[in-house]
Amino acid sequence: MEKKIILFGATGTIGRAIMHEALRRGHRVTAAVRDTGKITETDERLQVVEADILRPDSIASAARGHEVLVSAYGPKFGAEEELLEVARTLIEGVRRAGVERLIVVGGAGSLKTENGERLMETQEFPEEIRTLALAHADAFDIYQGSDVAWTYFSPASIIEPGRRTGSFRIGTDWLVTDETGHSRISVEDYAVALVDEIEEGQFVNARFTVGY
Repeated sequence: MEKKIILFGATGTIGRAIMHEALRRGHRVTAAVRDTGKITETDERLQVVEADILRPDSIASAARGHEVLVSAYGPKFGAEEELLEVARTLIEGVRRAGVERLIVVGGAGSLKTENGERLMETQEFPEEIRTLALAHADAFDIYQGSDVAWTYFSPASIIEPGRRTGSFRIGTDWLVTDETGHSRISVEDYAVALVDEIEEGQFVNARFTVGY
């Protein structure tokens, strides 16, 4: 069934993959961006609007009439704490607009590892992205405490452009790893899993993750 989706962060690598996957499946997508000139794709089911993710009124104005809001927003280096402000503005914007669902592209750092530690607490976790991981974890807490129908989608430990296979495994609060202990997913397959969730609604008011 066709869904009306509004997507924030559509100019990023993950956001663009989500946009392409949703359009590929026949959904209607509104790309909400600060600079409309950055979306060059043309599709009869694609609309591009200007919106500010840091302003609830701007989110609500752009999102009215849509069934699902997807946020693939990612902060610039050094502005990681903006994730918390965005969590609050998205929740308020969704509430004002009457959008049925909020789906957030989140972080992997707060997922539990085999020994029970959170990924970002392990020795192997890169120090340079620890601040980002902590901000993602704090934002996750905000979504959990909200009164909207939220879904938080954590990627695998490593997510990078690759192939769209449509074959992967789903988890909830624990990191998904392969038989060698590695946790990875392609951007393309992450987008497949997210659009699957839009269509199937298996993780409303819950977090899930994905990996090979």
